[in-house]
Amino acid sequence: MKIFIWRCSYRLITTLCLLGLTAASEPVSKNQDVKLQIGIVQRFGAKPTDKLELSPTKGDRLTLKFAVGNQQQTLVTDKPIQLVTVMQPLTQTVVQEVLVLGDFRTFETAEDNANRWRSLGIEVEISQPERWQVWAKRDVYSTPLIRRLLLKSIETSGDKNAYLATNILSKVPKITWIVNGKNYSPNYLEVTAGKELVKVSTDKKLESKRVYPGKITLQPNAYGHYTLVNTVPLETYVRGVLPHEIGTNAPMAALEAQAIIARTYALRNVRRFAVDNYQLCADTHCQVYQGLSGIAKNTDQAIASTRGQVLTYNNQIVDALYSSTTGGVTANFSDIWNGEDRPYLKPVIDAPNQNLWNLSRQNLADDQNFEKFINLKAGFNESKWDVFRWHRETDINKITKDLQKFLKAKKSPYSKFKTIQAMSVVQRSSSGRILKLAVKTDIGVFTLQKDEVRSAFAAPISTLFYIQPLNKGQPNLWGYAFIGGGLGHGVGLSQTGAQNLAKLGWSSSKILEFYYPGTKIKGNR
Repeated sequence: MKIFIWRCSYRLITTLCLLGLTAASEPVSKNQDVKLQIGIVQRFGAKPTDKLELSPTKGDRLTLKFAVGNQQQTLVTDKPIQLVTVMQPLTQTVVQEVLVLGDFRTFETAEDNANRWRSLGIEVEISQPERWQVWAKRDVYSTPLIRRLLLKSIETSGDKNAYLATNILSKVPKITWIVNGKNYSPNYLEVTAGKELVKVSTDKKLESKRVYPGKITLQPNAYGHYTLVNTVPLETYVRGVLPHEIGTNAPMAALEAQAIIARTYALRNVRRFAVDNYQLCADTHCQVYQGLSGIAKNTDQAIASTRGQVLTYNNQIVDALYSSTTGGVTANFSDIWNGEDRPYLKPVIDAPNQNLWNLSRQNLADDQNFEKFINLKAGFNESKWDVFRWHRETDINKITKDLQKFLKAKKSPYSKFKTIQAMSVVQRSSSGRILKLAVKTDIGVFTLQKDEVRSAFAAPISTLFYIQPLNKGQPNLWGYAFIGGGLGHGVGLSQTGAQNLAKLGWSSSKILEFYYPGTKIKGNR
């Protein structure tokens, strides 16, 4: 048996994006349409049934570039190519192993944890095999002995979250495809087209196709399988985001605001997938991106009218976080994630009339104030939205199963509990978000913190809620009611609220100033 560690290389990033890593980037100029690497299929080959089809648009051809041995090959075809997963037996058993220092729901909390380890002199990297994880850096802690010595040292210090993730492999996925009757299976494939448009189908029947601009590459990732990456210019990327993030029917000012923050968010977050040698994903862990499928005239108009514009604070690109619906009040960064607060991400009453609720006098950290606030429904930007307020009841058996599943994924020793005896919110933030929720079980009391409560239970769709125990005529606890508001983390711009403000005649710049106080738009205006 031999030890094998999956590795990945690191791509050089443009100066602009490199600066974006430190959130200290100058705005994009008209002639600096930087290119982004987007993982559109992140874990291809993880299942032996995985298939993809790449095809040209009508009248075009695909150019395939790859290496066979030391020879670079180029093939041109006007036919679709299917990428098929084949499990290749290994001549010798392989151990795939990493030292995981923590599991997290979000990148933001994982990054804060990574920074803590770095401050202690331990080199780490952030990954996302499923949940976000912080790994001891593989090329530094590269042998079983070094990893175990580090783990022992961490456990001695009292940290019980670290563990070795070890997989024993007898076969590994290889991706194969056929061109002109010949079979190929190199680890890296680059696909371009004359019209710079490639159709990608990912469903089992290979019928539903999305069109992606720019270049497509198939490349190894850090988990032993592959990622399909779309290399695309920034402005074209934003075209593929807007229709799927805010929709095509939003008022123009709201579309323009979304275009500016989508562009800003991308430049600020290019560091997310360095471990896998690309920059951003195409789902809600980043921004939803579906290539040129679904683009519309009005979203393109909003992008064109804001071309190159980004949101800044003290001349630095901001952390342009946004969500669907705030529930009537936006949140601090630290209300949701661990890490330093951003001065432009702070609680704002999400209503055109700021006299609707006075946060300085009626702090939502107080439970009584909070329940009064949640029972208010009129006058907010989101009042007419279906998830502005919600009431969901869940029986105790369902709550128990969901919580056990969450704790097991988190590798918590409390995952072995059998019964829940009581639950209560023990701390809220000034925006009303839950900071700590205590759960009393048959094996002890533990605390869920911040955004963990959205992973731990199926009912709440934000952390802006309170709970009520329910008996429903039974002698024992039947379950709990989750009573709250909003959808998502609630930090920064509300996509629903922005649309209401736009309908009231607010400009995109006024909308952004409202949700990100103290910021400025910079770029080509």
